[in-house]
Formats: sequence, C-alpha cells, structure tokens
Amino acid sequence: MKLKDSVQLWLNGALNDPVVKILSKNSQLTKTQLETLLIDILAENIAGKPLKYDEKARLRLTKAKLSRGSFNRTLKQSKENVIKSIYTVLLLGYLGVFETTTLDPYLEIANKLKEYMEAHENLPKDLEGAEEHLKVISIIREELESSLKHLSSPSEDSL
Repeated sequence: MKLKDSVQLWLNGALNDPVVKILSKNSQLTKTQLETLLIDILAENIAGKPLKYDEKARLRLTKAKLSRGSFNRTLKQSKENVIKSIYTVLLLGYLGVFETTTLDPYLEIANKLKEYMEAHENLPKDLEGAEEHLKVISIIREELESSLKHLSSPSEDSL
C-alpha cells in the first residue's frame, strides 16, 4: 500500500471516530487544522522516515493540489491554537479554577477517555476475548459520546 493511501486511510478512520468528532467540534482546531497537525506529527511514523513539507502537503485528504506554503500556514495556525489552549489550561490552573468542583464533570470525562484509550490498546488477540472486549469498548464509547454531548451543550451551570 502506498504511503498516501496508508496515511489517508488512518486519517479517515481517526477523523470519523465518533469521539474524535465530538472532541474536535468543541476544540480550538478546525477540521483542516486537525488533519494537518496529525499529518505533521504522525505521517513520519507511518512512513518510517522523515518527510518534507511538500510530501506532507500531498497527504491531505483534499483532492485539490495543496502547496507546501498552504500546508505550512494551516500547520502554523493549528500549532498556535494548541498553544493558546494549553495557556488557557495553565491560566485556569494558576487562578485555582481546577480546585473548584466546576470542572469535575470534565475531569470525569478525561478519566473515561483514558479508560477508552486503554481498552483500545489492550485488545485481546483471541477472537472470543476480542468480541467481549469490543462490547466493553462500545459501552465506554457510548458513555463518552453521551457525556461529551451533554457537556458541550450550553447550559446555565456550565463554565
């Protein structure tokens, strides 16, 4: 399988994951910025070698030919948004917001997300064990989706 096909197959799977969709919809990143950031960070792992930015630009899911400059501008925007998000978390921590119960539902979601990721990583190799494990993963994913949708709906008592 060609590198472009491998990367795009992985990107489509990642970007169409229901949990990723909810998280990205409510993040500081546009879908294009997230895709570009993922390519920049993970494409070299899939390729097993360093890639130039014009090669990375060709890995995007878009059918249109994308210039290296356009890829780099989108990458710069995505990195700036990630940095701003980190500074926001640092600011809230510094001001003591994390010591209040206001963020407890978000911390519970973070723990559930960690549980979901660990369940994916520990998928058994035998078919019988895998089927049961997939049921557990499905239940966790449904709980995550439901909780994330609830938290992302504006309400009187949200942050």
